[in-house]
Parts: sequence; C-alpha cells; structure tokens
Amino acid sequence: MHYLKLLLWPFALLYGGIMALRNWFYAKGILASRRFKVPVIVVGNLTVGGTGKTPHVEYLIRLLHNYKLAVLSRGYKRKTRGFILADAQSTPAILGDEPFQYHRDFPEVTVAVAESRVEGISKMQEHVPATQVFLLDDAFQHRAVQASFYILLTDYTRLFYKDFVLPAGLLREPKYGAKRADAVIVSKCPRSIEIAELKRIKANVLKYTSKDTPVYFSTFGYGKPVAMSTQFQARKEIILLTGIANAAPLVTYLQGQGYSILQHLNYPDHHTYTLQNLTDLKQLLQQPAYRNASILTTRKDAVKMQDSALASRTSQLPIGYIPVEVVFLDDAAGFDQQLLAHVQTFQATETV
Repeated sequence: MHYLKLLLWPFALLYGGIMALRNWFYAKGILASRRFKVPVIVVGNLTVGGTGKTPHVEYLIRLLHNYKLAVLSRGYKRKTRGFILADAQSTPAILGDEPFQYHRDFPEVTVAVAESRVEGISKMQEHVPATQVFLLDDAFQHRAVQASFYILLTDYTRLFYKDFVLPAGLLREPKYGAKRADAVIVSKCPRSIEIAELKRIKANVLKYTSKDTPVYFSTFGYGKPVAMSTQFQARKEIILLTGIANAAPLVTYLQGQGYSILQHLNYPDHHTYTLQNLTDLKQLLQQPAYRNASILTTRKDAVKMQDSALASRTSQLPIGYIPVEVVFLDDAAGFDQQLLAHVQTFQATETV
C-alpha cells in the first residue's frame, strides 16, 4: 500500500494543485460565489466517504426546530436530474437516500435536491419564501454558494490531517481547505476517548483551520430497535442488514449490547434494495440456523425498504431498525450556542 501511494503521488500533487487553484480563484472573486440574505449552513467534509453527515444534519434540524427550515442536497445516486422539491410522491430513487430520509422523518421541513446549490436555494426561496434557514448537506466543496456557516466533519478513524489528496489518499481537496470551517466536529469518537487524546486531536486540527476555530467531538447514540413490521420481535440473535459507508460502529455497539450477529449482509453505501434482496432475506430466515433470528438494519436502510414498491414485502419480514442520534462528548451547549447565535444574528438584522 505504501508503494502504491508513492506511485500515485504525482497524480495527487496534480489534483491537489488544481483544487488549490480553484479555491484561490473563489477566494479572489475570479470565480463567482453567491451569498444569500438568510443563514446558509453547510455540513460537509474533506474526505470521500461517510463521516456521519446525515445524523449531524438531523441534529441541526432538531436544534433549529423553531425556525422555518429547508434542507438542500445534491441527491447522491438518485435516478433524476435537476431541481426537485420533495412531495408526497417522492421516493429514494427520485431524491436519493438521505434527502428522502429527511423528508420522511421531518415532514415539517422543506427538502429539495439540485446539482447546483445556487439554483436549488433560489428555487426553494421561490416555492417557500418564508424559509428562514437553509441546511446544505455535503456541500463543503460547492464554492458557488458562499455559505454563512461551515461545519466540517472529520471521522475519528480517518482524521483529515493524517490523509492525502486523491488518488494517493481520500481527501477531496488539500488539508488547508479546513480554513473555511467555522466549526470542526470530530465524529464517530469512542465514548471512552481520553482527555489527553481530545487535546492532541484538537491541536492537530487547529494546524489547518483558522485561529480559535471551535473543535467539537461527537459519537453516535443508538436507541432501542423500532419495529418495521408486525412480525418483528426484539431478539438477541440477529441478521444485520446495512448499506452504509461504515457499519463498524453499529456492529461494535450491537455486540456490546449482547447481540449475536449470525450474518451481516453488508451492502455498499447507498445500496438500492430490490424485491429480490427481500426475497433472499425471507429464504435465509427459513434455514434452520436463522429461524429464531430477527433482522436489524439502520434508519437509512429502513426508509428505502418502506418505499411503496417494497413495503408489502418488508411487512412480511421480522425486521426493525436501530435509531441513531448524534451525542456530543465535550461541549454540546457550546456548539448549540454557536449555531443559534449565528442564526439569531440574521434574525436581528431583519428586524432593524
């Protein structure tokens, strides 16, 4: 692996140089970047792959529930193009996994997808002019919008300052892109992390951010299984079904809770479930080794299997999902206060 990185290093230098030049063009105004008159909060990362953006966006939705919110995403792996506003006919194929989950779990929030975030925000303002706050999912590199607040996530197991630019590593842009962050959250931390390690990580993060940028640490809090069908019973012997970027934290949690994972069907991130997948699951349960097992999955996977095309088949399975929420390890009040103060600054301006 070390030799492969050396071979890829020239290509990483070229890609990193292009991204650095692009960022410089935006910083100098050579490339246009539009600012809006309402708070636009970006949740994103420097690396390719999952850092826990979806649970963090949901955290923000709950935190800002007193405001008229809108969530805008590109809609990764959706089968549509252009601007689409979520409605009663929306499906994961139309919106993409995460936007569909926001739409399903937070019906009071306006949800839309668009490749161009400038177009997306503009059209959402036309459709819902009362919108007070925009949350942009995975838009840290979308420089055509000049967000009012940037939240940078970095996975504890893949800290950005230890990584390299593509293709030698997984960074989408050079590490100093972190300077745009108004707050950094180190996600997926173990609950047992020591204070000395928190300080060491923070010191390394601050080498690449603006001075005094707050650095927070979060983990996932898992709830009790939620039934997706009348067939579900909470048993300790389970088949685990996941289609997420990194299922390791969930596996660790379940094992710690005494679950026996008889089989883990670990599909790629953003997997599109089919009737055949669910038929195979049903046949698996008929085998003697699995007859007393329940199926557990994630909320992200659950919303896709509850789509109208699959719902009747899902209802025949003993399946439930594990809810997940973000839990801050060190300074939740500080993070909440920072975000609320930022939004309130815009509200105060409107009343002047």
